[in-house]
Amino acid sequence: MRLCLSKSKNSTSLYVTKTVRENKKSTTKVVEKLGTVEELTKQLNGRDPIEWAKAHVAQLNQEEKDGRFPVTAAFSPSKQIPMDKTVLFNGGYLFVQAVYYGLKLDEVCGKIRQRHAFEFDLNAVLSRLIYTRILYPASKLSSLESARKLIEPPKFSLQHIYRALDVIAQETDFIQEQVYKNSLALAERNVNILYYDCTNYFFESEQEDGFRQYGVSKEHRPNPIVQMGLFMDGSGLPLAMSIHNGAGNEQPTLKPLEERIARDFSLAKFVVCTDAGLGSLENRVMNNAPGRAFVMTQSLKKMKGFLIQWALDPAGWRIPGSKETYDLGTIEDSAGNPNTYYKERWIKEEGLEQRLVVTYSPKYKAYQRQVRTRQVARAKKMIVKPETLNAKRANDPARFVSTEHCTKDGEVAKQRVVALNQAAIEKEERFDGFYGVCTNLEDEVSAIIRINKGRWEIEESFRILKSEFRARPVFLSLERRIRAHFATCFLSLLVYRILEKRLEQRYSVEDITQTLREMQFYALKDQGYVPAYMRTPLTDALHEAYGFRTDTEIVTQKKMKGILKTTKTG
Repeated sequence: MRLCLSKSKNSTSLYVTKTVRENKKSTTKVVEKLGTVEELTKQLNGRDPIEWAKAHVAQLNQEEKDGRFPVTAAFSPSKQIPMDKTVLFNGGYLFVQAVYYGLKLDEVCGKIRQRHAFEFDLNAVLSRLIYTRILYPASKLSSLESARKLIEPPKFSLQHIYRALDVIAQETDFIQEQVYKNSLALAERNVNILYYDCTNYFFESEQEDGFRQYGVSKEHRPNPIVQMGLFMDGSGLPLAMSIHNGAGNEQPTLKPLEERIARDFSLAKFVVCTDAGLGSLENRVMNNAPGRAFVMTQSLKKMKGFLIQWALDPAGWRIPGSKETYDLGTIEDSAGNPNTYYKERWIKEEGLEQRLVVTYSPKYKAYQRQVRTRQVARAKKMIVKPETLNAKRANDPARFVSTEHCTKDGEVAKQRVVALNQAAIEKEERFDGFYGVCTNLEDEVSAIIRINKGRWEIEESFRILKSEFRARPVFLSLERRIRAHFATCFLSLLVYRILEKRLEQRYSVEDITQTLREMQFYALKDQGYVPAYMRTPLTDALHEAYGFRTDTEIVTQKKMKGILKTTKTG
């Protein structure tokens, strides 16, 4: 701001003016009319009005610098708003942006640019794909439209998104390697324990091809699928991922990804933890090498008969940290008993010696029976409507339904008899409350149990990808772009998890994403941005975690420029 003198024939008027940018052009705006020299001389009791005005302008500049200068705006009830002009923008992405640049993904994009001949801004495209995946998950076209709602709208087009996907597909391994190394400066990472799991994602199309294949869908959908293998560290942060043919067996997917992270991430010693579906003998042997170890869920139902008998025997159980033994027939066998009991032994399978740990929890037993009660109720409905019977997967209620084709004389016929399979229910009930893991670790049982319990976070990560980030259905058909799509989903998950940790995991994913989505700002012409969202403890926590505030009555243009710069400094 500066002092402006306007001289006329009879007087000299003093104004405070300011140069502002409007439509990429500079214009002068009157901030305050101070009065004429004559008027001010009378009001100031003889004090020099010019000197007073200069001091006043200096004070206003200092207030503006300190963020204390009040902002005023004039609105006309008769003037229409501009045609096709957006005035409401999202600013919640700024917190996501702070993590993105903290991971130095802009520098990663710069390194990739040096290896490829393209002219578009890869950093602009990748960042917007991640911001919108977290805030407004949708197709690539919709993501571009959503990106225009941000305070910094994109300057690229849809064709640049698809070209960027082609590049990202080629550089996925490099990107994962770089963000892992860069993430070490943002969050504590426990890479001594690594969790691995697989899930599948379906496509909008029902036509399979070389990469998208029909397979065992976890959602029971008749669509082609692809598989994602995901490594997560002991801190709950995604580490690496890979995409595979939808019709393939998930067990072989562990080895190549594990070898890659050991090589590219320079990881020498770690424990791999998986569920029973990925705990093949080959995967256990691979992690029985020097510096490696495994903790893998063991299905008790699939063990040899003598081991099942030993595992279900009520005698010889202990509690971690105690030398006393217990008989399950004499303990309080209800959900009110918080204890976890265990027994262990070493077993040998095709030359591999491993430690079998079986636990029993009355609380877990009550939970399993509660779940089964609901499944049996669903099975009874299937009996009434046999057409609803479907393939009998591990947790499908149809496993409790028996179907026989017979005549009154017991001969095979077309007539179908459907009934509740009580024997199957009773057989399954035998294992209620029991849980098994195999390991080559010789640590305390409590440590083994604690490692295995951490698997819930990788399952939670898959839920976030599928539900909150809507990684499926996939609307792409080319393999390279499908791979790139999941690479951006992986990066979005990593960015979100780091943001969540900065908030000390006090809020749910639904609360965080909804709050970020609702942090809207009304753009006030020439002045700045007026927050149009509700201030809550969560918005306070976000501002405190990232060191800037957008919850003042107005965020001036100058202050917003400073915030944008802050979020991009890493």
